Amino acid sequence: MVRCIAIDDEPLALRHIKSYIERTEQLELVAACRSAIEAQRVLESEHVDLIFVDINMPDMTGLEFVRTLTSTHYIVFTTAHSEYALEGFKLNAIDYLLKPFTYDEFMKASQKAISLVDLVERCHAAESTIAKNEAESTDKEFISVKADYKTQLVKIADIVYLESAGEYVRLHIEGSSTITTLFRLKNMETSLPQDLFLRVHRSYIVNIKRISSYTKGRIFLDNGEYIPLGENYKERFFEYFNKL
Repeated sequence: MVRCIAIDDEPLALRHIKSYIERTEQLELVAACRSAIEAQRVLESEHVDLIFVDINMPDMTGLEFVRTLTSTHYIVFTTAHSEYALEGFKLNAIDYLLKPFTYDEFMKASQKAISLVDLVERCHAAESTIAKNEAESTDKEFISVKADYKTQLVKIADIVYLESAGEYVRLHIEGSSTITTLFRLKNMETSLPQDLFLRVHRSYIVNIKRISSYTKGRIFLDNGEYIPLGENYKERFFEYFNKL
């Protein structure tokens, strides 16, 4: 299932694309937003694969909005102005829908994202299986990750925390080094010892032994850094440490 949002300041245009998304089996509508600012708030708390975004909008245009994105999303621009097509593709948009567009045109654009998401999911699943099997074969002392065109064995105890970066995961290692690998955080989570690592945010997993202190919204680590404690993870986090 491809999770997507639609962004358009025109109510009729927004309803139009929303109806297309809802009638497409492979797509899941996360939110229909009237502005780019509203969409930014959605992206802070929700995982989104595909974004349909109008270009001409007040406050922040669709082009400006896409330039602010720090995570990986597939972009389809929707607009009544063909002159923006070149600039849109320069921002790595996978397609450009000129209003008014038909459902067939919408599906051709959507299918590109559906195929890409499926490919990435299968790659993540394969990588997760390999990492899990190799970690188990070494008694959970090491985890195998692919980075910089080679496979690295990382000592699990040296991992301070893990951070999601779109389709990638950054492993923050003791000594302030980082390793970036093509993984989803949820897949990496299954490869790690459950008694040593805890999911504390939709974008973070922490090594429990590296926690020095915490507040209601932050977790402080023994290397001087801190990471956010997500609202949806607080109950489990406090329950765990209350047991200790």
